[in-house]
Amino acid sequence: MDYKNIEDSIKKGTTTVAVACADGVVVGADSRATMDTFIASTEAVKVNKIDKNIAMTIAGSVGDAEYLVKILKVQNELYKMNENKPLSPTSATSLISLILQETKFAPYYVQLIIAGMNGDVPEIYNLDMAGGYTKESFTSTGSGSLTALGYLEDVYKKEKTTQEAVKDVIKALKVAMKRDSATGNNIRIAVLTKGSYKEYYGPEVEKLIK
Repeated sequence: MDYKNIEDSIKKGTTTVAVACADGVVVGADSRATMDTFIASTEAVKVNKIDKNIAMTIAGSVGDAEYLVKILKVQNELYKMNENKPLSPTSATSLISLILQETKFAPYYVQLIIAGMNGDVPEIYNLDMAGGYTKESFTSTGSGSLTALGYLEDVYKKEKTTQEAVKDVIKALKVAMKRDSATGNNIRIAVLTKGSYKEYYGPEVEKLIK
């Protein structure tokens, strides 16, 4: 079976972004879902709350990604029942990495970001569809990621607060929207600090950059 041809036929476009800050992390994504040249949805949810300390962004096959989000949410709830606390971003990443590694010969066609707070330490992990992952200070996935990363390379400073960095994330997504036809429509932003998860969408996002 030619897995490369299958992968190419279902690959979807998007841009997701995550940035680690002095006091937390900021993640964001557009809301366009495509099927080849057809815009299948303008309201796709690509930033998912796992718990108040973890967000997961999705790029790739929507069905595969949503299934992994559900698995992580269930495993997080089971862990909370036993340990009386949520998974850390590191543990969540290890769990999803094992699932992706076990299915690499019949893979989930996804690229994921798991980001959040491990106590008071911000963490960001970028996962590929074979379960490989890297820890990053900032990262981006999807068809518009090169454009977004180019912008972030120029403006990123680890000393920035989430309030400052949220403007960088929004700008990175807007830059990607201008150059990548598969990225577009609305922006969803999640800001995670110790003990807090706040999400902004559509018109709310514009207020953050004023």
